[in-house]
Amino acid sequence: MSDGKVVYSYRPGCEIIVDKERSKNSYNKYACTGRKRKTKMINKLVDKIKKQNAPVVVGLDPMMKFIPEHLKKAAFAEYGETLEGAAEAIWQFNKAIVDNIYDIVPAVKPQVAMYEQFGIEGMKVFQKTVDYCKSKDMVVIGDVKRGDIGSTSEAYAVAHLGKVQVGSKKLSAFNEDFATVNPYLGSDGIDPFVKVCKEEKKGIFILVKTSNPSSGEFQDRLIDGRPLYELVGEKVAEWGSECMGDDYSYVGAVVGATYPEMGKTLRKIMPKAYILVPGYGAQGGKAEDLVHFFNEDGLGAIVNSSRGIIAAYTKEQYAKFGEEHFAEASRQAALDMIADINGALHK
Repeated sequence: MSDGKVVYSYRPGCEIIVDKERSKNSYNKYACTGRKRKTKMINKLVDKIKKQNAPVVVGLDPMMKFIPEHLKKAAFAEYGETLEGAAEAIWQFNKAIVDNIYDIVPAVKPQVAMYEQFGIEGMKVFQKTVDYCKSKDMVVIGDVKRGDIGSTSEAYAVAHLGKVQVGSKKLSAFNEDFATVNPYLGSDGIDPFVKVCKEEKKGIFILVKTSNPSSGEFQDRLIDGRPLYELVGEKVAEWGSECMGDDYSYVGAVVGATYPEMGKTLRKIMPKAYILVPGYGAQGGKAEDLVHFFNEDGLGAIVNSSRGIIAAYTKEQYAKFGEEHFAEASRQAALDMIADINGALHK
């Protein structure tokens, strides 16, 4: 099914769409192009959340202090205490965690800074991590927080979500499914991302009200009697109205779990925007605070946890797993988080 219509294969690269209401055939405007119809990533995200009953995303934000000693020892033995050695340890850490969560968690969110600090070797691991997660059919949210204008913003959008022209070919670079974007430069910074999202059927999450303590220094400032984050929320709804999936927009928002009342207000302002919610767990956000981030259909938000999942083995609660079984501890922490959030939603 697609937009109330049944899609039949006609020949490679073509489709016939049968409108059940009109009971007659009509060619899709993209038919016979030699291209496969792209999946709308917001639809895939929603479908996976529903299928796994898990409105959760795991932040793959590896810091060296989180990497178990046996992984570092093996990597350093092969590559030395080098950037390459650090990157190998991070890769093995990420891979083990993904292997243990992909069947219960719909999405991951690698934070690019955690890889950039290790230079080119770190960025290679970022790419490997994105590719590996996609091979496991996980939705990948690139936490890149890009924000610029004109051709620079377009280049960022192409790098993370689109395709770059190389001679006669168009090639994907990092190829995440979603990216986080900073709106501080206004529409000049957002429009290039929206353009690429429309072309590639991918999505963005725009920073609206972030979870950090000092976010209010700018985001809470009153403009004509209203806080700035509300005005940004209205722009998110406006940008998103141009590119809709079945029920939700390609353009989502980042709203911190640490500000539940503001989240409740923003949910009303942005009814069709999916909300990415950081700040659960380690930053103090609680499941019961998140209920109003969701719509009445039980959808509309996906809650992030990073160190609470990937470094679970360091917590007393999961100490029984031991350092050798860190990834199994991560799986249990993810299951506990899913149960916690679903329990709050269904009270």
